[in-house]
Amino acid sequence: MATRIAMVAGEASGDLLASHLIRAIRQEIPEAKFYGIGGPKMQAEGFDALWPCERLAVHGYVDALKRYRELAGIRKALLRRVRADRPDAFIGVDAPDFNLWLEGRIRSSGIPAIHFVSPSIWAWRGGRIKGIARSVSHMLCLFPFEPALYEKAGIPVSYVGHPLADVFPLAPDRAAARELLNLPTDCRIVALLPGSRQSEVRNLAATYIETARLLAERHPDIGFVVPLATRETRALFEQALHAADAGELPIRLLFGHAVEAMTAADVVLVASGTASLEAALLKRPMVISYRIGKWQYRLMKRMAYLPWVGLPNILCNDSVVPELLQDDATPQALADALDRWLNDPDACAELALRFDALHRELRQDTAGRAAAAILPYLNRSSEWKPSRQPA
Repeated sequence: MATRIAMVAGEASGDLLASHLIRAIRQEIPEAKFYGIGGPKMQAEGFDALWPCERLAVHGYVDALKRYRELAGIRKALLRRVRADRPDAFIGVDAPDFNLWLEGRIRSSGIPAIHFVSPSIWAWRGGRIKGIARSVSHMLCLFPFEPALYEKAGIPVSYVGHPLADVFPLAPDRAAARELLNLPTDCRIVALLPGSRQSEVRNLAATYIETARLLAERHPDIGFVVPLATRETRALFEQALHAADAGELPIRLLFGHAVEAMTAADVVLVASGTASLEAALLKRPMVISYRIGKWQYRLMKRMAYLPWVGLPNILCNDSVVPELLQDDATPQALADALDRWLNDPDACAELALRFDALHRELRQDTAGRAAAAILPYLNRSSEWKPSRQPA
């Protein structure tokens, strides 16, 4: 029989990551078949999507609670299917809240369960590692400091690097990005990235606009680009512009093109998240800001283990870029922090060297290394003996 692998990817980033992994595994096992929950990129690689990954998308705690019964039903249905089919392995791609429960029960059935993308146990909720140890046969980590945490807990683990580091060039072409976006070459550009979620844009748009107003008063030659992921987030930012009576500001809104906008920019103001890692891989100086609900922030701050929230600082283990969060994220403070980068080319050059070293460390051919870690589990599930797991 052909090698069969069940998979779950819960959102667009997981769909992309899983599609690359499917391709890498097929280079070694051309006849391998894949099925489960996935998106269009996985399906383009021949994946049989029993449910589309969009069914797993939730927006915040309230939405997750409202859809709990639906999501639990999908998860139990997939578990029944996997137990009946007995594939050679199961691979859960990110989506830990959905996948770790599933992986524990699949592993208890004698099927290897691999989890691709470590949960952020180094940032908060470190106690989850005990549950992870009961659930997974192997953890695949994107960041170099993560494997030691799993090794200490006795969990088989592999460092595979970050896929963005494979995709992004070591030397980004700023001139080409400005030409693509039709931006002038003789002025300073600030990229404003208030986040991809509607809640993020609601929380940050007005602050970012006032920050841009302050910078425009100081630098007559400055321009701003704001890449927005959806029509909804663009409409929210346009409403904020209207409310601020900011029609005179040199702000240009973009549909998507976040990577090109950051490449073209002299400095980036970015909400904490994957976009901050993208900015680091593009060697851009940045200021990280974020604002969430007051009580949610207090809870997360109390549970956090690290002095930083931004991936560039976490990965460099140093305060290489400013982080201005919650009440500290005022327009004045953000403008001053951005201004320091604009007025200090030597500091920008030094930061670019730090980010280049980080880029090279993360550039590991992620899909190839992940496939190499998974291959030993395939076509031998009958020989693989699980420890006691939840029923």
